[in-house]
Amino acid sequence: MAAVVESEQKVFDDNISDDAVLEQLGYKQELKRSFGLLGMIGFSFSIVTSWTALGGVLIVGVESGGPPVMIWSWLGICLVTLAVAYSMAEMCSAYPVAGGQYSWVAILAPQRWARGFSYVCGWFMLIGIITMGAVNNFIGANFVLGMANLSHPGYIIERWHTVLVAYLIAFLAAIANIFLPHFLDKISRGILIWNIAAFFVVFITILACNDHKQPASFVFGTFQNFTGFDKSYAAILGILQSAFGMCCYDAPSHMTEEMKNARKQAPRAIVMSVYIGAITGFIFLISLSFCMGDIETTATSPTGVPVIEIFFNSTGSVGGACALASLIAVIVLFCANSLMAEGSRAVFAFARDRGLPFSGLFSKVEKKRQIPVYAILLTLVVQIAFNSIYFGTITGFNTVISVATEGFYLSYAMPLLARILAHVTGKRHRLEGPYSLGRYGLALNIIGFLFLTFCCITFNFPSLNPVNSQNMNYTSAAIGVIMLISIVTWITTGRKHFTGPEAGHLLDVGRRAESIATGAVEPKVE
Repeated sequence: MAAVVESEQKVFDDNISDDAVLEQLGYKQELKRSFGLLGMIGFSFSIVTSWTALGGVLIVGVESGGPPVMIWSWLGICLVTLAVAYSMAEMCSAYPVAGGQYSWVAILAPQRWARGFSYVCGWFMLIGIITMGAVNNFIGANFVLGMANLSHPGYIIERWHTVLVAYLIAFLAAIANIFLPHFLDKISRGILIWNIAAFFVVFITILACNDHKQPASFVFGTFQNFTGFDKSYAAILGILQSAFGMCCYDAPSHMTEEMKNARKQAPRAIVMSVYIGAITGFIFLISLSFCMGDIETTATSPTGVPVIEIFFNSTGSVGGACALASLIAVIVLFCANSLMAEGSRAVFAFARDRGLPFSGLFSKVEKKRQIPVYAILLTLVVQIAFNSIYFGTITGFNTVISVATEGFYLSYAMPLLARILAHVTGKRHRLEGPYSLGRYGLALNIIGFLFLTFCCITFNFPSLNPVNSQNMNYTSAAIGVIMLISIVTWITTGRKHFTGPEAGHLLDVGRRAESIATGAVEPKVE
């Protein structure tokens, strides 16, 4: 056993600079390092923002178990999410590169299939990030139009209204990313303050104003089931709301090339955004549950947003409800800005590794502003395409929501699986960056992987019974299409052109670590 431990070596020295790490991974520093820790926590939490995300998909929890399932499942989801977050933080600390998950897979997986596995992971990562941007645009549009409906009950919200407002949000995010890129750090710090302040204002206001609260037995013990399935199945469906609410915490990993001291600060931002999200989400769920009126009225609110109905039920005032909803709407708008940035950096990284058609174009960095303009524009176009699905069908866009979450979770699971398989196959690769889990790493990898696997399976379950063409969950079909596209493009072009990073240096790092672990070569001193 001692011999095995002694063969484990670090690939990079702890004191090496982030620019030097990037260079040894085969990349040139092209993006401006402007983010500090506080700004990146604000950036990441503006995307995670669990309390507002939970509000955006509240209808799922209301119909599938009600408050008890929402609250208790949230605690469980947060605990196992920390296993994933700590695992990703360790990998991010060792390899701070904008590719994030798929780059880690390329390094950590057994090398005979690392490139192909990395390529598929990259596709799921991109789909998850970009579709989540489309979902956020949709939620923002719902809040804006929901306030309009509450203020003017005669106004009927049409699907095309929602799509056009979602377009507007996407365009505003793209414009901010292109013309105000160096304000991202300041904007992120400001939205962190706004986010926390809005959280306190919202939950204190509804608790203080509501004089007809639900009893504790309703909040913590009364099971609600409008799914048509049995209780156990409905409870599993209810967990999905919590899974959606705790997502996207990989954001700092895709911004590492724009962070100062990224190997230390990016991992901290990943973990801290989960902790902040867990606490705020738990308090907000309990507050909403106590202040919820009739469940059927809440679920079928003409505003289209159950949270706005709860605000109105609590305050008894249209103005008061709109004021609270507007606080969340601002957060959603800034989340759109952050998701556009994260998505474009992921596109840039994957194109830089020749993983996309026209990679040379989408990997270009505009010299003056030091931003990937074409990657931003591609992210905008794809978000708009996904939002356009709502023109034709509600069911289709519900599938987009599931695909966004599953895309993220699959891309999270793949590097954890690569890490686990590396242990099984003897490639004992220590991830000792400044942020290390030490001997607890493998256990957390396994816990996180099992949780992500469970979620990825249940995301495909139908949510209403009897199942028909209108309420069928088409997530499995959509994921199958994405998988098919990634495999076909891998066979036709990716196998020849996808490098890892430039000239394959990233894969060379993995090969060197594997050779060191097996004793085939002496460790190279960096």
